[in-house]
Amino acid sequence: MSDFDPTELTQLALAVCESMPGATEDHPFGPEPTVFKVADKMFALISDMSGTPGINLKIPPEDSEALCQIDGISPGYHMNKKHWITVSFTAATDPGLLSELIEDSYVLVRSKLTKKVRLTLDADA
Repeated sequence: MSDFDPTELTQLALAVCESMPGATEDHPFGPEPTVFKVADKMFALISDMSGTPGINLKIPPEDSEALCQIDGISPGYHMNKKHWITVSFTAATDPGLLSELIEDSYVLVRSKLTKKVRLTLDADA
């Protein structure tokens, strides 16, 4: 059980997303949700998911089934269920796992960028 409440988990998620090299915050769908991108490719979306705050994160498809067995993690809300998960910000959410999943999502999206774009990101860091 987490000592973090939904507001604290939201703040943690925002801080981790903002700390990723080259990450930019965007609001392409209006004031909410908050989207984080690297080189214009989304790696996180923070919003209210069916009444519960949470975050959508990109994952390797082969990890989807195992991750969705963890309490508070489900297939991506309004996303491709094979490539995205939703982590709900509840008392069951492990802050360490949340941070790790955000970092993994960033790394996965970044790895799909061209070498030239990755080098530009490295130079800007």
